[in-house]
Amino acid sequence: MEKEYRNIGFIFLLFIPLTFLGFYKTYFVLSPEFVGMVDAYTHIHAFTASLWITLLIVQPLLIRSKNFRLHRTLGKISYLVFFALILSFIPQMIKEYGKGLFPLNASFDIALLLLFYILAITHKKNVVLHMRYMIAIALIFVGPTLGRIIFFLLGLEHLGPLQVPYLIVIAILLGLIFWDKKNGRNYKPYIVAVAAFSIYLISLYAIDVNLE
Repeated sequence: MEKEYRNIGFIFLLFIPLTFLGFYKTYFVLSPEFVGMVDAYTHIHAFTASLWITLLIVQPLLIRSKNFRLHRTLGKISYLVFFALILSFIPQMIKEYGKGLFPLNASFDIALLLLFYILAITHKKNVVLHMRYMIAIALIFVGPTLGRIIFFLLGLEHLGPLQVPYLIVIAILLGLIFWDKKNGRNYKPYIVAVAAFSIYLISLYAIDVNLE
């Protein structure tokens, strides 16, 4: 792993408090009864997403500690976790269809997950590219998490809880591109990620405008 990225696992630990804050009012505070909109499918999605985020945190830490054997073992397990994660989106999408809504967020989340994961696995022997596509996967979770913090926790829905988080994600990616370019490293995966997230953001904005 590149020296500049060897602490990325510690940075990913931020997902723990951010996820708690983002889902506090719509999930955690409802424990243990979980009345209302929380059903068994929501629990399954929360569990599989938590497993996936745990892998995102643990895997770079294993590389940092040179525990390559366990890293490879968890990498194989990640295939099953990823498949379960993708499947866990489907019930929510069906519920949105039932309400006459198009599940844009879930559809794009699945598309981005598939795109970045396939690219990460395709380049799994190229640590430089593999790691950057995994970072792009991690950033997919930033959008819904920050969106929920803005809307549910802070009550700042006028800021645009759907668009603002993805502007932040794109800003992070542009920062990573600048950093890698400045240090002569391969930043092409981040360009792919910027393009994908930009399409996502434009789609959100277009739908928001049409609803007004």
